[in-house]
Amino acid sequence: MYAVINDLQEQGVPVAALCETLDVSRSGYYAWRRGCRSSRAEEDRCLTPQVRAVFWEHKRRYGARRIVRELSKHGTSCGPRRVARLMREMGLKAIQPKSFRPRTTDSRHRLGYSPNLLSASPMPRGVDRVWVGDITYIPMDGNGFLYLALLMDLYSRRIVGHQMQANMKEPLVLAALRFAIAGRQPGVDLIHHTDRGGQYAGNEYRRVLARARMRQSMSRADNCYDNAFMESCFGSIKRELEMECYANEAIARKEIFEYIRYYNTRRLHSSLGYLTPEEFEAIKHARGDPHGGPGRPKNSSSRA
Repeated sequence: MYAVINDLQEQGVPVAALCETLDVSRSGYYAWRRGCRSSRAEEDRCLTPQVRAVFWEHKRRYGARRIVRELSKHGTSCGPRRVARLMREMGLKAIQPKSFRPRTTDSRHRLGYSPNLLSASPMPRGVDRVWVGDITYIPMDGNGFLYLALLMDLYSRRIVGHQMQANMKEPLVLAALRFAIAGRQPGVDLIHHTDRGGQYAGNEYRRVLARARMRQSMSRADNCYDNAFMESCFGSIKRELEMECYANEAIARKEIFEYIRYYNTRRLHSSLGYLTPEEFEAIKHARGDPHGGPGRPKNSSSRA
């Protein structure tokens, strides 16, 4: 009972109210607590280096909740309040998220637009049912830019296609699309959703989608929230890399592609129950979920 009171009071519930409700002596509780202090301090002493190790292993990208989940995977059980306290005592502060700043894509082209197939659809219930894509800029020294195109599986949050080039023309997104198709071999009727940028409306891009038997979907005009999942993904990449100007293309490619590998295989995603995209897909597949793993259905074709 004393342990329950101790846990609740750490969450802000007054000790007096707890003791009265549970019909427990306050003096008895405080005597018990004095006896526990030494053991708790010893636990903190053992836990502190573990918290510090996870924090720096993930390069300041993890706050208390993700650290708790990471520690639990290795058999160490503790709560987020305790970890947050230890982090404060060590002066460890995770990279802070920034507010979502919407941007719009210049969609002033005459290549035609596709309808928004996601606006009235539920969230996908399996992998390779919906891919979302977008482009962002990578700042370089000398006021130049590289451009990064990504495709992400909306169900597992796994980045399935990526490409970086010195311009944002159609070959950039084509390369990311072909990378995704080759790696995932999706089945027919996958929804491919992007903004209304002209790169995604090009003739060759549409031909590849048609050959792969994908359904093209585009956001509504000047409505970046229709593709908010990709905006959020890019926000995480730039925030967690603390992205500034890169000295050259080789450094940019190395750091960003290493982060994409980390994002897929090591970064815990709260939206996935604090699993990595790779773990999430593997668990779904192991449970026999017919939609839980990549791969096309039998007797279907998908060519880039």
